[in-house]
Amino acid sequence: MLEDTIIAIATPPGFGGLGIVRISGRKALQVAGRIFEPKAKSKRPIQERRPIFGLIRDPESREALDEAFLTYFKAPRSYTREDVVELSAHGSPAVLEGILRLGTGAGARLARPGEFTLRAYLNGRLDMIQAEAVNDLIRSVSLAQARVSSRQLGGSLSRRLSGLRAKLIALLSRVEAGLEFPDENLRTSTAADLKTIVWLEDEVQRLVATYQTGRALVEGITLAIVGRTNVGKSTLFNALLEEDRAIVTPFPGTTRDFLRERMVIDGVSFHLVDMAGLGRPSHPVEKRGIAKGQKIAREADGLLIVLDASRRHNEEDGRLIRKYRGKNSLVVLNKSDLPRKLAVRTVEELAGPSPIMEVSALKGRNIDRLRARISAFFVPGAGKEEEIILHARQRDSLQAIYDALLRAQALLSKKQSEEVYAEEIRTAIRLVGELTGEVSADEVLEDIFGRFCVGK
Repeated sequence: MLEDTIIAIATPPGFGGLGIVRISGRKALQVAGRIFEPKAKSKRPIQERRPIFGLIRDPESREALDEAFLTYFKAPRSYTREDVVELSAHGSPAVLEGILRLGTGAGARLARPGEFTLRAYLNGRLDMIQAEAVNDLIRSVSLAQARVSSRQLGGSLSRRLSGLRAKLIALLSRVEAGLEFPDENLRTSTAADLKTIVWLEDEVQRLVATYQTGRALVEGITLAIVGRTNVGKSTLFNALLEEDRAIVTPFPGTTRDFLRERMVIDGVSFHLVDMAGLGRPSHPVEKRGIAKGQKIAREADGLLIVLDASRRHNEEDGRLIRKYRGKNSLVVLNKSDLPRKLAVRTVEELAGPSPIMEVSALKGRNIDRLRARISAFFVPGAGKEEEIILHARQRDSLQAIYDALLRAQALLSKKQSEEVYAEEIRTAIRLVGELTGEVSADEVLEDIFGRFCVGK
């Protein structure tokens, strides 16, 4: 597969001022030379990384297709570490498809999805984590995700995993040295080994714990607004979105279905859902809306439980908070512009660990603070310069590493055979290698690179 010279469109589908066709492989310059003709004033030897202006021509009919720039990246100083040529033409789908057709006729073949990045990985330009980060960066749905992916493309997570692997190898080396040369007093103490293993467990577990934040960055967070009728859910919905999206009236039961809108806080996407108020329905449609709302609330990533601070405590409020106490929720005391009649202490006792905030959705009071609290509570760590795991594959591999370390710790604590203990350390080292791609299975490669855009 690496013997072929491949070609693909590297820019997104659609019309644009500029489109790029990328060619990679040993014959990249040869293929490009057959379909690209420098203009008279540009007839100089092709220099690395120096664009040359010319025409895309059909080598047989000599018909010109478009004007273009050719840029040559000589191996190994290219994305794939092979010879790479980029042809920059006008961004018409017809023009770019025409260049592809000429390129395949000149000796290249169409690249498979993700094949440019696969070659970068196979040629040692990227490891598996960085390769995944390329795709994550291309498909980023939030600025926060793009920042995380950019850091990982730069090798931040890879370096952290490399540090873990180095500690594991050093630990295994000490154990095996003691086994191979028992008379040389090379073995460290059991206490020292246990200390190292516990440190490694903590590091791995910290990374595993970031997956929920990572999933939120990739998929967004669904937040359902729940509460009794007429507590101001729709008003709060509009205030958070900063637009009159939901109809608001003083009459209970106005919202009978649900509304879903996207908002972005600190670069993270939140899918905000406004729905029918919980209580006794006055209409069959409202009853269906309440049932649908309860299902949405159960499946949501988090809840905004809205209470009316201008009313005295109602047992229905208590039931509502108790019902969702196990959910990731934030309690909002609305209508703080009116005299407060709700006992905050009672709400605190019911809400337990859930944060409580007072706002006036109608007057816009504390809405900015609520947005900040939503971001910090539901996506902790998103704005910090720390590693965040974005993929279930990475989380599962790290969890397997953690489990191997736990088994090693148990064996060491029980003074079991060091050969068995050493085998668990070897397992952990192998799993780190699989995570970064130093040791890889074909099905893992197919899964990862199958998700890529063709031009990458």
